[in-house]
Amino acid sequence: MVFKVGLLGLGTVGAGTAEILLNPALRHPLLQEIEICRVGVRSLDKPRPVTLPNSVLTTDLAAIVTDPDIDIVVEVIGGLEPARSLILSAIAHGKHVVTANKAVIARYSDEIFDAANAAGVYVMIEAAVAGGIPVIQPLKQSLSVNRIHRVIGIVNGTTNYILTRMQREGADFDAVLADAQQLGYAEADPSADVDGLDAADKIAILASLAFGGRIKLDDVYCEGIRGVSAADIAYADRLGFVIKLLATALREPPTAAGDSADQLQVRVHPTLLPKTHPLASVNDVYNAILFEGDPVGQVMLFGRGAGAGPTASAVVSDIQNIVAILKTCGGNPPNLHPLLACIHTHYCTLRPMEELVTRFYARFLTHDMSGVIGRLGTCFGNHDVSLESVVQTGYKDDLAEIVVVTHDVREGNFRQALDELRGFEAIAAIPSVLRVL
Repeated sequence: MVFKVGLLGLGTVGAGTAEILLNPALRHPLLQEIEICRVGVRSLDKPRPVTLPNSVLTTDLAAIVTDPDIDIVVEVIGGLEPARSLILSAIAHGKHVVTANKAVIARYSDEIFDAANAAGVYVMIEAAVAGGIPVIQPLKQSLSVNRIHRVIGIVNGTTNYILTRMQREGADFDAVLADAQQLGYAEADPSADVDGLDAADKIAILASLAFGGRIKLDDVYCEGIRGVSAADIAYADRLGFVIKLLATALREPPTAAGDSADQLQVRVHPTLLPKTHPLASVNDVYNAILFEGDPVGQVMLFGRGAGAGPTASAVVSDIQNIVAILKTCGGNPPNLHPLLACIHTHYCTLRPMEELVTRFYARFLTHDMSGVIGRLGTCFGNHDVSLESVVQTGYKDDLAEIVVVTHDVREGNFRQALDELRGFEAIAAIPSVLRVL
């Protein structure tokens, strides 16, 4: 039996997917039963990195998702529209869908998975998070027997590359970003990466799978790396830390007697990470995700989080999984496989950031006045913020530079203390505030 694939997009990931499907030798024998039937492209005249018959190419993407001969639609065009509409149309026409589109899944997963479950088709998303690292299927299958307590990861290669370069070279953000753009590691508009939006999409997807509920993307706290300076990285190094953009999803126990619902923390922000932490040595464009659960303990997955080869590998693995199910069931199964489908429908409750309890690092620039450190300590104490260390590190532009690290404190209390300190005559600026793991 031959299973026919309609491919939407023949860019970097689409071409990589086609290359694997056109050359199945030395791979799993199931791939030999998969045929690329049609490929949707923007232009028929554009040079292609992979050779396909002209009869397969079309600019009519809508015709692919409605073609009765096609079993599986693969969406790798990216962006929100027309990707979302094409995915929904494919589902409505009884097609299984494989997508690498984290932005669509993070924003419209409820609509897409409700439609897929009603239609009895699969929507597979392995390639949407962490490129070639197998993370979605392990969460659905191998790790699903555990109660997951925390998912924490470096899930954006661009920001990890920038922070790694800043650490190695002592360079500031703007200079490294410009170089990363010239080298092709960062987009001309880097906002999705450096402002944490890409990582927020990914942790929303991972949290949904890890904790068995839907996540509203608007509730995910998101902070990027534009404010991280070379000075912060140098101070972090002296204190025994590295700075990484971490995506975190954490399950909290019920807070009230008789309250059976868990609350989650789902957030993205730069974090001071102890050098001994397993994620601290993940550098350059690499990604890694650390799971903590009961009874499995800690499990870390590591690899390339983007690129033609890694992402195409994840796409084709999803196609192969669908084909395996279809072969076993002799066609569309009457009931979706519970370890492949996304069937949860309730929404998780996310803890407001002001209630978060964590450690903080803050860097102050102060005028050279007596008693400044004492006033800092008093103000923090008045807001129940316990300080682990207060160090005057030197002078910058005739201003004294003071670095503060707290014990675990409530974020709302810490922010109130900062607001009060900004009104102090001695405080010229608070250039950096970062969380500490």
